[in-house]
Amino acid sequence: MRRLIINPDKKGEKISRNIYGHFAEHLGRCIYEGIYVGEGSPIPNVKGMRSDVVSALRGIKVPVLRWPGGCFADIYHWMDGIGPAAQRKKIINTHWGGVVEDNSFGTHEFMELCAQIGCDPFISGNVGSGTVREMSEWVEYMTFGGVSPMADLRGANGQKEPWSVPYFGIGNENWGCGGNMSAEYYASIYRHYQTYVREYDGNQISKIACGPNIDDYHWTEVMMSRCHSRTPHTNGADYRMDGLSLHYYTSPGGPKDRGCAVKFDEIKYFHTLSDALRMDKLISGHSLIMDRYDPEKRVGLVVDEWGTWFDVAEGTNPGFLYQQNTMRDALVAGVTLNIFNTHCDRVTMANIAQTVNVLQAVILTQGEQMIKTPTYHVFDLYKGHQDAQLLESYVDDRHIGTDEYSVPELHVSASQDDSSAILATLVNLSLHDTLDICCQLCGHQAKSASARVLTGKMDAHNDFDAPERVKPRHLDEITISGEKLLFQIPPCAVMEIVIDIGPVE
Repeated sequence: MRRLIINPDKKGEKISRNIYGHFAEHLGRCIYEGIYVGEGSPIPNVKGMRSDVVSALRGIKVPVLRWPGGCFADIYHWMDGIGPAAQRKKIINTHWGGVVEDNSFGTHEFMELCAQIGCDPFISGNVGSGTVREMSEWVEYMTFGGVSPMADLRGANGQKEPWSVPYFGIGNENWGCGGNMSAEYYASIYRHYQTYVREYDGNQISKIACGPNIDDYHWTEVMMSRCHSRTPHTNGADYRMDGLSLHYYTSPGGPKDRGCAVKFDEIKYFHTLSDALRMDKLISGHSLIMDRYDPEKRVGLVVDEWGTWFDVAEGTNPGFLYQQNTMRDALVAGVTLNIFNTHCDRVTMANIAQTVNVLQAVILTQGEQMIKTPTYHVFDLYKGHQDAQLLESYVDDRHIGTDEYSVPELHVSASQDDSSAILATLVNLSLHDTLDICCQLCGHQAKSASARVLTGKMDAHNDFDAPERVKPRHLDEITISGEKLLFQIPPCAVMEIVIDIGPVE
């Protein structure tokens, strides 16, 4: 019997709904075919957006969507993507597959997509090959409601009223594809560019700086020491930074030996989960540096690219990064989201890479067909954590795996929403063992409880011939006895359990 402790009287910070954000880049079939098919397509759409995909994303309450990249952001010139579609410039997407980018999906289309999903836009600006003026005018084009050349141009293109843009990234991966900059150089660039990301007509913009690649703690040190706040010795100049990004992909073996997304052995399984759990150490390490400069935690850690990265599916364009999605990916998503929840005092946003047809996608499409991946179902099981309050929770510690790749058998986070309902999300990383769980609610008794579980063999996945092979099922076998709940979680599984509590009488 494994013991799970949840203490409703020991509350942490609010779990930002933005932790459950997504990322859509002009890469492969993510935007074109995956999200946008155009109004003339036989695939059902509203203003060119696939209706099935939009409905699915609404179903998991996507709170924020990052666009247009990624590496693509730092070769993207936003004026190429406005005006009549037939007159928009065509370019070669030199980062991803060398295909023609016709810019038919631009600013107006992205804002329409966000409106249909019901999510906030997160724009990544071009620092690598763009100019300060270009970035400044893009912000003006999107958010200024007065009389100006950019506001007039927006109106001429069919959008009289300004949009709200609550999140704006000042470049992407500027240590790599965004310019191969040093931390010191980018810190100066950031202070320059962010000055002209101005807030018009009450539109408040959270400015997200490019942060470290994985464990580059020097980059975090430089950014926090030079850019995190108003600095008195510079006559009150405001170098405001509301968020610092972090990118980390679970990719066992690295770029030379990522392995297959669907064919792998138990060693590769535990290697992958061990890699995913490294996220906790990375967040803790970067948070220690951020805490020294920002003890009030005003600057959020924004993990705006995360997910699994395996070899591309056989027979597909290697530049499109298309891969299948198995129960192994679902467990990675489960433990990663639990880690983000646990660090919600510092982690204020995260964006899985990517939404459709790329890397750890929640949706795959093929022509008119669409399937929800196991990772999609994890986001569905976890959506109740959005804007809920973190609760203290822990399990009896037992590790499994191999000598080289050891992982905890059970992984958990818990929260409580405004209705006082508790949501606990559990991940059983064991491949073979069903776990008997005794969940104890410290000082409270359960009135009722319900659960759903996603489970299957480690390589189980949905495909276009069997789109619902892997999906959640309800778990009815829950015994309630005062402060305790007894239930089982099957092997290789992600579970949500919702508990209605009251005080002990």
